[in-house]
Amino acid sequence: MDNYQSPLMALPGITPEEFSYLQQATTGLNEQQMRNFLMFYSGRRKNPSDMLIFCLIGLLVLPGLQRFIIGQIGMGILYLLTWGLCFIGSIVDIVNHKDLAFQHNQKMAFESLQMVRMGGFQQPAPTTPVDNKF
Repeated sequence: MDNYQSPLMALPGITPEEFSYLQQATTGLNEQQMRNFLMFYSGRRKNPSDMLIFCLIGLLVLPGLQRFIIGQIGMGILYLLTWGLCFIGSIVDIVNHKDLAFQHNQKMAFESLQMVRMGGFQQPAPTTPVDNKF
């Protein structure tokens, strides 16, 4: 399959690193599994540009917001109580926002692949109406 025709390219803000990671991780999936993976993964992934916005809000308004968003509750509480580790941690997160998003997306891709491979996202079989005779 050509990279330009890959369904992974439809993900908003996908970076080359994320694309190559997902391409490698999804090898061996059939078309239905790939569709299910994309449906589950696209709902859980974070766009790097959105992560930058969360980091800026975390610096200016609510310290640790970016950590809460990606599921790092302990770090979010630490940032909240220390004003983003005296603003230094929040500034580092702004600089590394793409890495934060990529690390989160790797975890979400792994979880999504596990769901797809375990069959957690199978289409229900078509049902036929049953006559209820009493």
